Amino acid sequence: MNFQVTVLKILAAYPDGFAVMDDLKRDMAILATSGRDWAERTKRLAARVPALDIWSQGLVERISGGWKITANGRAVLDLMETRPTASTAVQVPALEDSAAASPSPVPPLRQAADRAKRRRERRERRREARERARANAS
Repeated sequence: MNFQVTVLKILAAYPDGFAVMDDLKRDMAILATSGRDWAERTKRLAARVPALDIWSQGLVERISGGWKITANGRAVLDLMETRPTASTAVQVPALEDSAAASPSPVPPLRQAADRAKRRRERRERRREARERARANAS
């Protein structure tokens, strides 16, 4: 599990981006014990920004007993979560540049259409299996 990516994700989930240490620790413990899915997801996200350092890059700031994600932190998290096009690694923008950076979070439509098609096919297979089961039961 990548600690820094997890911190960014947790803080971004709070309405104002601020969490006291007790809440942050509780959420980290929940995610750490939730299984391999979370660990694999954070590894994938961390691989997109290999030089991630949330404190020295100003992505998270310490405020009165807790941590708060900055606008730069949200921008880097958005960059990590967008689907990569040509290269999988993303350069972390400089502190002054990241506020002006506007990532394009629009995934290609074909992927959504493929997912919808697979979903329809699964539904159809389940329906056919139910019909066969009913026919065999009678």
